[in-house]
Amino acid sequence: MTAFSVLTVCTGNICRSPLAEQLLRARLEAAGVPVSVSSAGTRALVDHDMTLQAAELAGVYGASPATHAARLLTEPLIADADLVLTASREHRAEVVSQHPRASRYTFTLNQFARLVTTALAEGLVPGGESDDPADRLRDFVRAAAALRGTVQPSRPEDDDIIDPYRQSQDVYDQAGEAINAAVNTITVGLTEALGVR
Repeated sequence: MTAFSVLTVCTGNICRSPLAEQLLRARLEAAGVPVSVSSAGTRALVDHDMTLQAAELAGVYGASPATHAARLLTEPLIADADLVLTASREHRAEVVSQHPRASRYTFTLNQFARLVTTALAEGLVPGGESDDPADRLRDFVRAAAALRGTVQPSRPEDDDIIDPYRQSQDVYDQAGEAINAAVNTITVGLTEALGVR
């Protein structure tokens, strides 16, 4: 059995994607969902730490900011993931351009949270077809992806999380709030997919 793998992606891999990575890891571990979570950047500031503001937000939202070294998004990282969650539509397009098959399992954070909400509301949580947790999570990703054409945002830009790099604390707070909300919803969906209570 292979572990279910989540990859979060932004530009520099020092603000949005490591914050999403750390919050997802903390929430999913607390919920007993067996996953591997990592992050990368389309134009990563390789080996840089998270920005101080992003690390502080991780603590505010309950994660223990781990040591972080930014890394560049590569095709093998995408190919090895079961779910890719990006900060924006631009990042999603970059992921798919590097590995076209990833279009099946690549979403923006806000987009996947919206699809998860609908999948849960419509009872599209996979049953007990497999005893392998990773297979059940992959089935849930497929169920959510099948809703892509029917569940659209009010505005396309609603799928993007604002880039706080070199911006004010208010912009960091706005990005952190959006990431936290999406992570909460996604955690509920993956937890439900495994029948974890």
